[in-house]
Amino acid sequence: MNNNQRRSDCPISCSLDVWGDKWSLLIIRDLMFAKQCTYGDFLKSGEGISTNILASRLQAMEENGLIEKLSHPDSKAKVLYRLTQKGIDLLPVMLEISVWAEKYYDIDKDRKVVVKEYKKDKEGFLKASLKELKKV
Repeated sequence: MNNNQRRSDCPISCSLDVWGDKWSLLIIRDLMFAKQCTYGDFLKSGEGISTNILASRLQAMEENGLIEKLSHPDSKAKVLYRLTQKGIDLLPVMLEISVWAEKYYDIDKDRKVVVKEYKKDKEGFLKASLKELKKV
């Protein structure tokens, strides 16, 4: 969404216009965990996104500079998606959502480990995680 299409100058509103739908943060989550994914990888996600919604979200996220397409090394018919720096910069948001969810919901033990480590040293955890995400 460009500046002329904003509903307001509120930073929360502007951000939600880019990634605030039901699926975009889940796609970003998958890319943060796997670093790069194919269209089929997203379809295998436990939430069960439909193909038309997935295609629409991937296109919007690419247009907004959150993700980019790469050539697949094994197949000319496939592409890989990965986070851009703009997408990687959502890591603190994703971690804080996990902290909030841990407080109010049962979360899986792997996520609990991540949340515990993050809460122990937020700055150090973010620095190490961002370094790892940028390696791709």
